[in-house]
Amino acid sequence: MSEDKTEEPISRQALNKIIIPLATPVQWKAAWQILNTLIPYLLLWVLAIYSFKTNLPNWIGVLSILLAGPFLVRLFIIFHDCCHSSYFKSKWANTLMGYITGVLTHTPYEDWGKAHISHHATAGNLDKRGVGDIWTLTVEEYISAPKLKRIIYRIFRHPLFMFGVGPSYVFLIFHRFSQKGIQHKGRLSVYITNLFLLLLLLLAGTTIGYKTYLAIQIPIVIIAATLGVWLFYVQHQYEEVYWERNDVRDSLKAALEGSSYYKLPKIAQWFSGNIGLHHIHHLNPSIPNYNLQPCHDQIQKLQHIEPMGVRKSLKSLFIHLWDEDNKKLISFKAMNLIRKARRKKEGHS
Repeated sequence: MSEDKTEEPISRQALNKIIIPLATPVQWKAAWQILNTLIPYLLLWVLAIYSFKTNLPNWIGVLSILLAGPFLVRLFIIFHDCCHSSYFKSKWANTLMGYITGVLTHTPYEDWGKAHISHHATAGNLDKRGVGDIWTLTVEEYISAPKLKRIIYRIFRHPLFMFGVGPSYVFLIFHRFSQKGIQHKGRLSVYITNLFLLLLLLLAGTTIGYKTYLAIQIPIVIIAATLGVWLFYVQHQYEEVYWERNDVRDSLKAALEGSSYYKLPKIAQWFSGNIGLHHIHHLNPSIPNYNLQPCHDQIQKLQHIEPMGVRKSLKSLFIHLWDEDNKKLISFKAMNLIRKARRKKEGHS
């Protein structure tokens, strides 16, 4: 994920001249995106309820749930932009929509937002890992770690855990508690989100019934969570990703080379709110999702950044450790080869 080496490097100042107009929220775009996301999502919910409560074929309800999942991902992108105060011009509008979409996505607005801002501040920084990102160890850290920690890390990084158990745990359980170090406002957002989720559950229980509500809500959240975790994973977990120690880290490289340009099919790009243009989002988080593609189109030099297609992104499932010597993420198998080579060298010395 790097710029064409024949091109003259682009400066932060040159980028900012183009970016600043696109980093301004556009009210009608925001409103239209809410309408074309929230209304279909609610209609799919109604169709699923009607299907399970009447003699309609069950496959209609199942299909409604499957389609609602991607719409919930798109609602999460709106939530995400509100956390950056980039969706609307006014702070109160971002906060209000952030709390509404936060309840819909089971994510506390202030609590998650604070952790996510820390993620942006520390992306690509080997010395400041651990807040709002995927747990990543270096080869040296893994080799020197106690056996129990290595076992836990292998379980955590296994695709069945990462994209099976993990997403459900994060959005159904983990987000019900405030994160470590989050101040009062963040904790309050957790309580408010949980309260509204409880009220929705009680309302559903007295109208459509608990069983129907949970049979629809839980699968939708799990589908959306799994898709969302995958998107977040490939945004920073690919072989040639940029990581450096704090004293030499370059913020521009951390944005353009430490965040992927995940080129998705148009329909997938629409549902994911253009978040595949993640290098641009990290370049300036104030750019709302509906302006990411226009920003990419207007900055000629950004178009030389190599995109990562769906097929290539699947390779990210099999890389787990940061190799500081070769500046890339490698697999456990590659790490074992490194260990064997070291032992062989030590045996001959």
